[in-house]
Amino acid sequence: MSHRLEKLNSLIQQELGSIIKEEIELPIDAFVTVSKVDTSVDIKHTNVYISVIPKNKAVGVIKKLNYNVYHLQKALNRKLVMRFVPKIRFVLDHSEEHAARIEEILSTKP
Repeated sequence: MSHRLEKLNSLIQQELGSIIKEEIELPIDAFVTVSKVDTSVDIKHTNVYISVIPKNKAVGVIKKLNYNVYHLQKALNRKLVMRFVPKIRFVLDHSEEHAARIEEILSTKP
């Protein structure tokens, strides 16, 4: 991955995290973070990975974010000074569950 793309991913992660925190009403008992951003090489699309604790709130949070994606896209367009800002797609991040499962498997082996 190019250095420019890494910087763009980091910038989108920071800005979108702030926008979500300030402008979207999410469940009070849910802890939501933007864990990773993966932008395509042509900078037309970006997958935004969302981590939600507790897990039973995850589907509702993703639905709420997808419902507000137009508003979030507009807010991101205002914050980033770019010729073209990539289209946002929210994805539930399962990496923590996967890591916990691997750790569980490794701890049970002698």
